[in-house]
Amino acid sequence: MNTVVNLLIALVALLHVYFLVLEMFLWDKPFGRKTFKLTQEFATASKVLAANQGLYNGFLAAGLAWGICLGDAGLSIKIFFLACVIVAGVFGGITVGRKILFIQALPAALALVLLLAFR
Repeated sequence: MNTVVNLLIALVALLHVYFLVLEMFLWDKPFGRKTFKLTQEFATASKVLAANQGLYNGFLAAGLAWGICLGDAGLSIKIFFLACVIVAGVFGGITVGRKILFIQALPAALALVLLLAFR
């Protein structure tokens, strides 16, 4: 079961790498604008803020990967970074849109529950 939990955590990490790419590199490109339903004007004006947010998502991915690499010794790190992802997802769900709860918070919450259940 440990392998399944680590795969789910890796999926959450990869999701945050995807967010990093979207927010840092594709924000003002057609794919990024379509993904986030942005006008060209807004995307251009908010590009630096989005890149900053993308960088933070990269830190979340790095923390989760670090926890996985440490194996059993990474339990606390996995818990911390999954909790950070959940908080970010809940905050985004409240302030931006409920969809974020399902895309960001739910996978991390599932990974955290399984991690705690099968540690």
